[in-house]
Amino acid sequence: MNLLKALAAVSSMTMVSRVLGFVRDALIARVFGAGFATDAFFVAFKLPNLLRRIFAEGAFSQAFVPVLAEYKARKTDAETRDFLAHVAGLLTLALAVVTALGMAAASWVVWVSAPGFTSEADKFALTVELLRITFPYILFISLSSLAGSVLNTWRQFSIPAFTPTLLNLSFIACALFLAPYFDPPVLVLGWAVFIGGVAQLAFQLPYLKKIGMLTWPRLNFRDAAVWRVVRQMGPAIFGVSIAQISLVINTIFASFLASGSVSWMYYADRLMEFPTGVLGVALGTILLPSLSKHAATADSAEFSKLLDWGLRLSLMLALPASLGLALLAEPLIATLFMYGKFSLLDAAMTERALVAYAVGLTGLIVVKVLAPGFYARQNIKTPVKVAIVTLIATQLMNLAFVWQLKHAGLALAIGLGACLNALLLWRLLLRHGIYRPQPGWGAFFAKTALALAAMAAVLVALAATLPLDWQARAWLRVAQLSGLIIAGVAAYFGTLFALGLRPRDFVRREH
Repeated sequence: MNLLKALAAVSSMTMVSRVLGFVRDALIARVFGAGFATDAFFVAFKLPNLLRRIFAEGAFSQAFVPVLAEYKARKTDAETRDFLAHVAGLLTLALAVVTALGMAAASWVVWVSAPGFTSEADKFALTVELLRITFPYILFISLSSLAGSVLNTWRQFSIPAFTPTLLNLSFIACALFLAPYFDPPVLVLGWAVFIGGVAQLAFQLPYLKKIGMLTWPRLNFRDAAVWRVVRQMGPAIFGVSIAQISLVINTIFASFLASGSVSWMYYADRLMEFPTGVLGVALGTILLPSLSKHAATADSAEFSKLLDWGLRLSLMLALPASLGLALLAEPLIATLFMYGKFSLLDAAMTERALVAYAVGLTGLIVVKVLAPGFYARQNIKTPVKVAIVTLIATQLMNLAFVWQLKHAGLALAIGLGACLNALLLWRLLLRHGIYRPQPGWGAFFAKTALALAAMAAVLVALAATLPLDWQARAWLRVAQLSGLIIAGVAAYFGTLFALGLRPRDFVRREH
């Protein structure tokens, strides 16, 4: 399999989902604005999303995929199906208990996660109601992530990459057609989350059947392989929880700031999620199964070469994305969100958060490449230790930045923390001898630096000669933003091409 083509396919599907995500957020901004109701929804949605990352895309996939890759390589299909059934049974039981407890204790959960809301009784009550509607999402999306992990291991990457699109379609349909039937209207967003979770799980089941891996969940507490996954999940949950705890603490800080701060950070984060998903998550998705295969066969040379390939590709794409977000923050926000109830103040405050987030974008993406280097070897404790250091550093930066920079300071702390995380992981991979850099890094960095300089010069010059009109019609804003993006991309990749870098240099085949 050509991993570059696989990455292109996954990135394309992810891009479709992210574009629909922007449509979703632009629609939410237009219909609901940024204030009382949206703050309540974003806090309520953040909590089940946090648990999703802990139980599904985070700790579970890190522990599950390497063991599943072993089964695929060494066991029969029947044995692999039994393993899947037993894992699914235990996961379903654990998630059902967590979901029930979350719904029952919703008031306490909101009090802990957004204590600033307690001073406004209506806001607090609305958040509690939305949390009870959205909490079952964790059950459906975690089982959907289990299905996606299986499909990725069988190298059916496009289906799991497309699946998140269904959540965005649910948001769009509910906001457009059902909002007037709810009181208050923002409740429709909670039900959109619930419907989207069910749809994502149901969509992948036929594809599991096609590869012969569709099975009913079954409980079997004697399956040794299941307990291997559980033992790996212990430190993995701790590690992923540390990262998510950092986000919760940021929400706590933001809940004490001006009304709208949570929403401004959310909209900026959504713009950050686009390159993080299209580049970082896509790279991590295709790397983990192949790295796990090389780890299972003790092929350390190919393991290191694959990591080197992923690291170069991620830096080549992440650095211009980070620079582009910082330089184009104003036209991006004006084009995507500046409609309806989304005010000029909302746009300016969101722009500050986005510029601060952009500082750490490269770190966020590179972590998605480096961390699988440990997970594939079933070494989860090392990334956990790094996560603890990152959490402490991030919160110290929060305290240092929040009083002067407000919500933008919180965003800057997250970005710098991500860069620290990536640097520590890289050093430990080198120290343990897991990763050995291939020749040519000096020339690669020199060419990339020149291309970034060319891109920055073009964007700054165009921004100065074509100042953005915040009040222009939507199509004009879209046209101007598109022109800026095309010019920046052309300057960057045109410079790389002129310096001798070719797409074939990044072709990587895995069998």
